[in-house]
Amino acid sequence: MKLRLKHSFGAFTLDLDMQAGGGITALFGRSGAGKSTVINAVAGLLRPDTGLLEVDGETLMDTARGIHTPPHKRRFGTVFQDARLFPHLTVAQNLDFGTRYAPRGAKVPRDDVISLLGLAALLGRRPATLSGGEKQRVALGRALLSGPRMLLMDEPLASLDSARKQEILPYLEHLRDGPLRLPILYVSHAVDEITRLADTLVLLKDGRIAAQGALRDVMADPAAVPLLGVREAGAVIEAEVVSHADDGLSRLRISAGMLELPGVHAPVGARVRLRIMAQDVMLSREKPIGLSALNILPVAVKAIHQGDGPGAAIALQAGSDILLARITRRAVAAMDLRAGAQIYAVLKATTVAPSSIGQ
Repeated sequence: MKLRLKHSFGAFTLDLDMQAGGGITALFGRSGAGKSTVINAVAGLLRPDTGLLEVDGETLMDTARGIHTPPHKRRFGTVFQDARLFPHLTVAQNLDFGTRYAPRGAKVPRDDVISLLGLAALLGRRPATLSGGEKQRVALGRALLSGPRMLLMDEPLASLDSARKQEILPYLEHLRDGPLRLPILYVSHAVDEITRLADTLVLLKDGRIAAQGALRDVMADPAAVPLLGVREAGAVIEAEVVSHADDGLSRLRISAGMLELPGVHAPVGARVRLRIMAQDVMLSREKPIGLSALNILPVAVKAIHQGDGPGAAIALQAGSDILLARITRRAVAAMDLRAGAQIYAVLKATTVAPSSIGQ
């Protein structure tokens, strides 16, 4: 997808130029950054002042040439924050409503969608009897059965509590990695969601793109810390599950060595995605001994970003991965940290929460 947009709402102007490939492209920004406006323009619900939208080589919007394909002809499946199910229809009937709009030859097997989203036990029920997570799974199923070329998801988990969110995230991971492999444009202001799901990350600030690229690259950029929030910043890396111990800890291999972590439910040999928070990484000039922390990795300082406050974000080369650490500027000076310095990163096993481990 190729998208250029410029649109003004009073004193606010959205002005961006972005591209989205396969997998999940996440739009992240604080409230008012312009995320939902982008979704509405892509869906055809908003006519921007100027804009261009191309998908699969087809021009769906070009204000310069007067092209504005109606929403129902764009073939996008849309899932909103509220499920918007028909209350008088059963789950099965809500799902079947989506099939009415599937173009000839583009129908998605109904049974496959029901299996993918775990809906078999819900088919005879009505929306009023469903939990928030169940409603969103049905809304997602209805969107898939319309045979879309792309999914647009606008804050689909924002109305769910933490437990319901953790319930539905694995289904979205299966959708990303499963046989359908539809491209997804995913809007969220929750960092935990995008780090679990996204392949590509676009950071919006005040209607402009502040950073964009592969999720791992953007999350590991110290300059992105103020955009994400200092308490949310952290690197995303992949690991291979090596073994599970009886005490609840699992051994995982990353490019820089081994980690011992709790809450890993993937089978041995599986690849998992880890989010390691910057505030949970301690640094040491010498290899520490006698610590309770189980995870000590040799790293090299790659970059140091010092903001206006007392903190500093440190990018660390850990094998082929980049970790982030957040320490004080005073500690940077006391340790004489500079690019190229060979040091050690220390992670307590319990700092990587089970909710930060995805498939």
